[in-house]
Amino acid sequence: MADKDEHSGEVERLSGMEKAATGLVSRLIDAGIDGIGPLAPAAAVADKAKAGRDGDVEAAIDDVVALHTKLAAAGGFVTGLGGFITLPIALPANVAGFYGIATRMVAATAHLRGYDLSREEVRTAVLLVLVGADADTILTKAGMSPMGRVAGLAVKRLPAPALMVLNKGIGFRLLSQLGKKGLGRLGRGVPLAGGLIGAALDWWLVRRIARAAREEFVLRR
Repeated sequence: MADKDEHSGEVERLSGMEKAATGLVSRLIDAGIDGIGPLAPAAAVADKAKAGRDGDVEAAIDDVVALHTKLAAAGGFVTGLGGFITLPIALPANVAGFYGIATRMVAATAHLRGYDLSREEVRTAVLLVLVGADADTILTKAGMSPMGRVAGLAVKRLPAPALMVLNKGIGFRLLSQLGKKGLGRLGRGVPLAGGLIGAALDWWLVRRIARAAREEFVLRR
């Protein structure tokens, strides 16, 4: 009986994690790619940057990265100002905001390099950039070759079940990274110093993701 109850508890926990993982992916797509509320869609941000650079794609990507780096750093600074008093509230808000900003930056980069953000494969490829080195593991577990990684995935036609497996894997990895990211922010316990730490950390992380996006989404001619 105890074994049965324990198994039931594990199933419930797994089900809860799966819902959390798929929910996170859905929210990032809604906010980071399609735009929601005051947040403009990634394609609109990319097109505005390109127009401001007279059609120069790489210069437009530079502007997109600069904008989102500033947004991430500002978010990290503001949510780190309160120290330990506001940490339980500020940390979840900042982490969610960080990945929303990073998603839009990667999606805008993909759009500027010629990828169609309305395609599900491209959306999944955008999110795959966020997990970094874990992308190979996710692709392998989904039965796909890690060779070519993001760019290869973005130009394929995949069945819905395969995309679902990939998105769920990405969601699990991001949830895991959220926990690690949170532990790395415990230095924010002192007001002001916490804000500076948060700004510097988010600035560095966004720049790293930006480099990965440039490498993965090669220009489509």
